[in-house]
Amino acid sequence: MDSTATDRFDISRFEASRNRLASLAYRLLGSAADAEDAVQDAFLHWQTADRQRIKVPEAWLTKVVTNLCLDRLRSAQARRERTVGAWLPEPLLDGDPMLGPAGTFEQRESVSLAVLTLMERLSPLERAVYVLREAFSHSHAEIAEILDITESASHQHLHRARRRITAARRGGGDVDPASARRIVEEFLAAASSGRTERLVALLTDDATAISDGAGLTEKLLQFDTPQRIAAVARAGFKPTPAKRRLAGGTPAVHYALVNGAPAILFVLGDQVIGAVTFDISSGKIATVRGIAAPTRLVRLTEAWRQHAPDTPLITQW
Repeated sequence: MDSTATDRFDISRFEASRNRLASLAYRLLGSAADAEDAVQDAFLHWQTADRQRIKVPEAWLTKVVTNLCLDRLRSAQARRERTVGAWLPEPLLDGDPMLGPAGTFEQRESVSLAVLTLMERLSPLERAVYVLREAFSHSHAEIAEILDITESASHQHLHRARRRITAARRGGGDVDPASARRIVEEFLAAASSGRTERLVALLTDDATAISDGAGLTEKLLQFDTPQRIAAVARAGFKPTPAKRRLAGGTPAVHYALVNGAPAILFVLGDQVIGAVTFDISSGKIATVRGIAAPTRLVRLTEAWRQHAPDTPLITQW
């Protein structure tokens, strides 16, 4: 095989792993843009490596991507950007290959916005062990090799990660899709018509709401009582001419699944200008997340443009 054919073959070997590597990086970083950068950096490493000496390319690439992500998580810039109270994961539309494996509850949960947010409480090593084990089913021996730690340390990191996530998790378990959609549609109807009592009834007693403020604030906006959340939802969801001017038009409101959870998307033309996601627990809404910063909606919009949506819940909001 000549050098040109060898290069093409080696590139095809990398491309065969790209989606899996991107899914790994997204779970570790919570950002599609950062995940794409990490995978591209791994490709540069792959091109300059002595590939004849790499016996198992998939394992080698997994190690490279994982450690590139750990470097990013440990950087001073990342620590500033990901300060608790100032960071939300980037949402992805269901079906996006970056969401990766979803055959088990653990795999689905590991890419939920709830768990991606909770993983910010873990150390970078705990986060890496948790993702490699829960989402990609690597053995502790494999994880030890990837992270240059002992198998015993891998076990300990996983135990701590599971304990911290379990202690902070609210609700849990797969939610019936039909029930979840009904609850979200009721929330939208109550919020857009200003029915505060119905909104409060749809929320758990310890419900929380988080918004990125459309990227206009340095800190997240957070609300932690059903009454306050209902008031904010009523004010935010009820359409007015001023809101339409701010949005640049009259968006349609669609139901969708985002990171495996029920969501409402505000779509203007072919552009997603806002996403509201919901965590459901025991038949009620436990968490509402509002994401409208344009930089967090780039990949979701790209996926939406290739998506065949259902009839809008509201044709003209």
